[in-house]
Amino acid sequence: MKKLAILFMLVGISLLAVGGYQFIKTQASEKEAMTDAKQLLETSRTEKTSDAERLKAAEEFLPDMGEAVGILEIPSLEAELPIVEGTDPDDLEKGVGHYKGSAYPKQNDQIVLSGHRDTVFRKLGDVKIGDRFVVKLPHGDYEYEMVDSKIVDADDTSIIKSTAPDEELVITTCYPFSYVGNAPDRYIIYAQPVTP
Repeated sequence: MKKLAILFMLVGISLLAVGGYQFIKTQASEKEAMTDAKQLLETSRTEKTSDAERLKAAEEFLPDMGEAVGILEIPSLEAELPIVEGTDPDDLEKGVGHYKGSAYPKQNDQIVLSGHRDTVFRKLGDVKIGDRFVVKLPHGDYEYEMVDSKIVDADDTSIIKSTAPDEELVITTCYPFSYVGNAPDRYIIYAQPVTP
């Protein structure tokens, strides 16, 4: 019985060590992506460009996979999160992933951003209808207002679809937020552009 107790303790310590390592690695990757995103925005904002040039840059924006492209601000959560191109595990380790194949602001279609519920979107369930999201990219800042949310099956891909010529921001994460392991569902937020 004593040997079994020692074995359980060793397994528990090993699991804690692996979890701790993964947490520290994720924090470091997210911090690095945020630094890259801030540098990108700072550099692009110092360049003098006309409205027409910014609009053209927005329409042609097509970053490389894994590249930090901007920042997602959620004022109601006081959150500032790096946006990275791609939604593979390595990309999501760095921050909020932009779903490749979906649009970016000013491209007149659906924009899909995804993140882990236990890292960047830990408090996403606290966002309410009417709350705002700000997507900061090298060519400008774009504001969206939450209009709806829903919960779908984890395998449901029907939420990713063209909305052209209308722009729509869709934010997704695993659900339930407190679930341990691979969550069975997805929490979806829909937001519309805020016109100045």
